[in-house]
Amino acid sequence: MSPVLSVLDLSPVGGDNTQAQAIRETIEVAKAAERLGYNRFWVAEHHNIGTLASAAPEILIAALTQATKTIRLGSGGVMLVNYSPLKVAEVFMELEALAPGRIDLGVGRALGTDSRTGGALRSVSSEAFPQYFALLNAWLLDASGVEPITDAHPARGIHASPSGPSHPDLHMLTSSADSGAFAGQAGVGMVFAEFIARAEGGPAVAAYKRAFEPSVFRSSPWAAVATIALAAETDEEAQRLAAPMRAGALATLDNERRRFPSIPEALAFLAERADDPRLPSVIARSIVGDPETVKRRLTEKAQTTGADEIFVMAVGPTLETRIRSLELIKPN
Repeated sequence: MSPVLSVLDLSPVGGDNTQAQAIRETIEVAKAAERLGYNRFWVAEHHNIGTLASAAPEILIAALTQATKTIRLGSGGVMLVNYSPLKVAEVFMELEALAPGRIDLGVGRALGTDSRTGGALRSVSSEAFPQYFALLNAWLLDASGVEPITDAHPARGIHASPSGPSHPDLHMLTSSADSGAFAGQAGVGMVFAEFIARAEGGPAVAAYKRAFEPSVFRSSPWAAVATIALAAETDEEAQRLAAPMRAGALATLDNERRRFPSIPEALAFLAERADDPRLPSVIARSIVGDPETVKRRLTEKAQTTGADEIFVMAVGPTLETRIRSLELIKPN
């Protein structure tokens, strides 16, 4: 059976695009994902990275509530330690008011950037994440009327606005078995970011399900794996389209954030580094090929990891190739 498929979009800056154009393209990808029957469409948070444009997922989600009608929308994710938990609760309660029953709040414990930029954002240490996460939970549940904050709670007398009647579904982004277990103990959804962890999601999913404790957010575990996938009509064409992505990933390993505006430039860069021992691992990070190959490998990934859902990162050198890839591997 084919897995449930969703889309994760990082607003990549392809070709000669500007970051502003990349943001607008994300809206077009979301519309296509809805038309094609994908279950969710999530956007990410990254700062001070020239190849990625989405620094404020909540703004994009607000725009997407007006550009779509049925697909679930969410953050993959909000980097919680960059913000006040109260502010995050209020932003996502407002999004829930705009699109009731369609909003997912995925949060991560990292900064989504380098430490110096994190300082400019006034980020706190990731060690504060458990406390921030608990406060976020409390304000979401209080605002929706599910669990009012009591006089004994540290946040007594402080309420997130707007109030319910519903709250966004809460998820945690993970990149290790330990963070998977944390999400399970908290009783929230869990998404393992394979493209960040550079590892298979199976151990983290298993740790999450072992540790899961029912909560007001969900009575049973739900785990997803996010991976990079690119399909084209032929394997040869898919491999060619993947060149800018692979060249950029290899350059990043040398601490060089580099864009490759054209496929020939990317192919030349990869040819020069054909003997680089890191190249095979870069290639292995993504699922690339003709539609049958990509669909089969996504199904295998769901089976081997135990994931309930697979997030496909919408990649490709142009908007057209990204949407075409989603068309070729769309849910059955």
